[in-house]
Amino acid sequence: MAKLQNQKIKILYLMRFFLERSDEKHPLTMADLMAELGRNGIQAERKSIYADIETLRTFGMDIILRKDAPAGYYLGKRDFELPELKLLVDTVQASKFITAKKSGELIQKLEGLASHYEARQLQRQVYVANRIKTMNESIYYNVDKIHNAISENVKIRFQYYEWTVPKGMKLRRDGAFYCISPWVLTWDDENYYLLGFDEEAGMVKHYRVDKMLGIEMTKESRLGREHFDDFDTAVFSKKIFGMFGGEEQDVKIRFENRLIGVVIDRFGKDVTIRPVGESHFDIRVRIVVSHPFFGWLSGLGAGAKILSPENVAEEYQEFLCEILNQYGRET
Repeated sequence: MAKLQNQKIKILYLMRFFLERSDEKHPLTMADLMAELGRNGIQAERKSIYADIETLRTFGMDIILRKDAPAGYYLGKRDFELPELKLLVDTVQASKFITAKKSGELIQKLEGLASHYEARQLQRQVYVANRIKTMNESIYYNVDKIHNAISENVKIRFQYYEWTVPKGMKLRRDGAFYCISPWVLTWDDENYYLLGFDEEAGMVKHYRVDKMLGIEMTKESRLGREHFDDFDTAVFSKKIFGMFGGEEQDVKIRFENRLIGVVIDRFGKDVTIRPVGESHFDIRVRIVVSHPFFGWLSGLGAGAKILSPENVAEEYQEFLCEILNQYGRET
């Protein structure tokens, strides 16, 4: 019976060996295959291994026999090509919202999708200027819980915290739970945000997922669908800065031509651009007017100017004056 059981599991050992130890530069000879099975207590004849290889091919594995040196069998096409895995590893390593510990765990799993030899190329560091990893280990699971709540059409409850000057975590609302109808998860400025409907306030609100604690799904059905029926994440991300709330307005801005790349990066190639003379152009965009928007605009210096509406231009002037006043510059 033991011998029969070993023969049944033989093809699984062969599959794992092809996945882990073979690639185009490292083919496996018949002697390699027989030796690997022997290390796992399985004696096999060449004829049976040939049959198993054909079965694995029928199953869908791209096992290729190369006759020129180095000769042998290797797994050709995989679910992920090496350049794709490198891209995923770089993304995980550079991602701010994934903790350092979880980044290491995910990269190790990604390495398992390549051969043992190719996995060495994935063991690399991606250096990003001033990279700060989140300290909330649970965010990885928070995202999953929110997706589940959206899928099951129920509300969630959670606690929400903020940082204090002594670098401590302080729960908002004295630790009381928020009860929100989750509708959209979005990504902005390297952070995950939940957009949901707050029934108590009667409005749409957003929350940083890494600051949410103790997320629980409730049995209450979600509310606020009407606010999200025509919701477009791409349009939303163009008009909101830093996920700060504010009044949504149509704003006309004049830029120097040298800033065209900055404008397209921020608002997309579909933004309407009207040339003004030889050195400037105007755009009109619908945005949420907030201090983060003013901060982005001030970073462009004298190369950008708000033309209308007048109240937004005045708010921007007040924003700049408050900054200058801190340095003793009366305005």
